[in-house]
Amino acid sequence: MTPEQLLRHLDEATPWPAGCGLGVPEAYERALSVRQLRLRRGEQPRGYKIGFTNRTIWERYGVYGPIWGTVWNTTLSFCDGAGELSLAGTCQPRIEPECVFGLKATPPARASLDDLLACVEWIAPGFEIVQSHMPDWKFTAADTVADSGLHARLLVGRKVPADRLPRDAATFDAQLAAARIELFNGDERKDEGVGANVLDGPLHALSHFLAALRDCPGAADLQPGDVVTTGTWTDAWPVRRGEHWRAVFDAPLGPLAVHFT
Repeated sequence: MTPEQLLRHLDEATPWPAGCGLGVPEAYERALSVRQLRLRRGEQPRGYKIGFTNRTIWERYGVYGPIWGTVWNTTLSFCDGAGELSLAGTCQPRIEPECVFGLKATPPARASLDDLLACVEWIAPGFEIVQSHMPDWKFTAADTVADSGLHARLLVGRKVPADRLPRDAATFDAQLAAARIELFNGDERKDEGVGANVLDGPLHALSHFLAALRDCPGAADLQPGDVVTTGTWTDAWPVRRGEHWRAVFDAPLGPLAVHFT
């Protein structure tokens, strides 16, 4: 499919007739072309999402490595612990509880984990609403890349300033990796997870992503003010209008709730 066709399916929330038919490198080229189309019509990038960092769900979806896509001013929302999101214009939406980083600086070349942590301004719980334009969420890795990284929405909860957290990367990473989460739809407990599910910890996921981003021809580097959401700690669960979901994270992340309209 052409970039124009991919964008039309995004805008109209219509299923693809078939897979993208591309390899992964070509799919990133196509996704970056869609990004340019969105820039031309006035949308503004606000950072990135990393997908398929959770190794426990690779076999379920048939994707065996991380992907990434752009987060936009039109898809990003903030709240102080409870928010509302519209599912209008999404295609087969699902919810993913994640750890989100806010950056205060562009990481240096060949950044170590300590270098990365020094560039983090805050962390927060997040709900990424992902979507697939392939029927029944059956796709290849390249399909997910061409499908804008499956990104639809991102709700970021209460921010925790980085200066309140351990300043050495090993301690910071161990704390986040050990943190657990419970995910609820109303009063029904749907899933549980742990920070270590995402490539051994969210800071490791950020490190992996930064290397992949800088290896991708034509990709824009991380900028001060960008948000990066680092991948789901649980499976991705279908959501519908009218539902109330909440995630209970261990410290240092706080709880997050969302109502879908």
